[in-house]
Amino acid sequence: MTSPADRHGWLSVLSVALGSFVLVLSEFLPIGLLPAIADDLHVGIGTAGLMVVFTGLTGAVAAPVVTVATSRLDRRTVLLGLTVLLVVADALAALAPTFWVLLVARMLLGIGIGGFWAIGAGIAGRLVAPASVIRATSLITAGVSVATVVSLPLGAFVSSLASWRLAFVIGGGLGVVALVLQLAMLPSIPSVQRVRFATLGGLLRVQRARVGLIATAFLFVAQFAAYTYVAPYLQESVRVGPDTVTLALLVFGVAGIAGNFVAGVTLSRNVIGTIGVSKIVLAAAVVLLPLAAHSVVGVFALLVVWGFVWGALPLGTQTWMSTASPGGSESGLALFVTTIQLAIAAGSVVGGLAVTGFGLAADFWFAGAVAVIGAVVLLSLGSRRSSAVPEAVDAPATRSVTTGSVATGSVATAAAD
Repeated sequence: MTSPADRHGWLSVLSVALGSFVLVLSEFLPIGLLPAIADDLHVGIGTAGLMVVFTGLTGAVAAPVVTVATSRLDRRTVLLGLTVLLVVADALAALAPTFWVLLVARMLLGIGIGGFWAIGAGIAGRLVAPASVIRATSLITAGVSVATVVSLPLGAFVSSLASWRLAFVIGGGLGVVALVLQLAMLPSIPSVQRVRFATLGGLLRVQRARVGLIATAFLFVAQFAAYTYVAPYLQESVRVGPDTVTLALLVFGVAGIAGNFVAGVTLSRNVIGTIGVSKIVLAAAVVLLPLAAHSVVGVFALLVVWGFVWGALPLGTQTWMSTASPGGSESGLALFVTTIQLAIAAGSVVGGLAVTGFGLAADFWFAGAVAVIGAVVLLSLGSRRSSAVPEAVDAPATRSVTTGSVATGSVATAAAD
């Protein structure tokens, strides 16, 4: 029987999950709005695309900076502040008179994204019982999958009916709802560790953390080298129309949501096995796509497989990094977020070079090879148990034990198996 405390904990998780959904929705909304924004603000489409790049790069810098700067503050206060920043960023974007003001709004959003994923993504262990931590974390990370599915159709729908500014009004409105829920549901979450930049640097000397970051970098480079060019592949290689492309992306996203929740179960049993198998299956699906271009049914089947295993991987790598830091999860997640943002940018750039120089098929094969390398790194090095905590890791942080660290202790053991 669920106790009132358990119910309140899950409602707290739900409020954080809604925040994650709105953050990622706001991040991806402009992708479907680029032509309308470029036309209205009198900039080129390439210049308009800087909105996405600047948001990601700002997030990469913000993750460690916000983690260090706020490490003494109550985590409830920090999460509320980041949600307020999200609302302000969307409001400023909706009202932006020039492209450069819009760019500032997107950089504010980047700070919110970097800070949230470094702190909020690992907060489940402070809100629910130890046995429920991975399931609660999967609910928070599900916001990414759902937002990815919703953002492009929503942007296109809004653009066809009204001004692109309405999309940011919607994002800001949902942010207000998330803020109200967090104010009502989140309990006080006192800071229990002091994080310094030296703590983050020392973490790189922990083998488990290094392996996790390297495996994450390979994974996200592979994913976005291929996924960035899924729509051109469907149009040029499979030769399907825009409606079928939209349906294919929707199918991919829905499969990702399912994979996210299934991973919440499998990760509690074997972290390294879940991540390793998912990476290999992802590589196989991506490599086979160019070979299946003659069959629309075959392509959709591969997209379902790809989407499903991709849905498991962010939660899996996040779980790994949450248990990799001797001083608590936030140090590991700060470097994790920075690695992700840089790898996304690198994957898109390298994928573009591969497409330009060798074609779409070569890009997908390259992405598959990178994913396999990431799996080999994880499986060959990740099974070795980490040595003692390095001296460079901040001593007070090393002595502190957060509720989240305790809650995920069983996960750390499983991952080391």
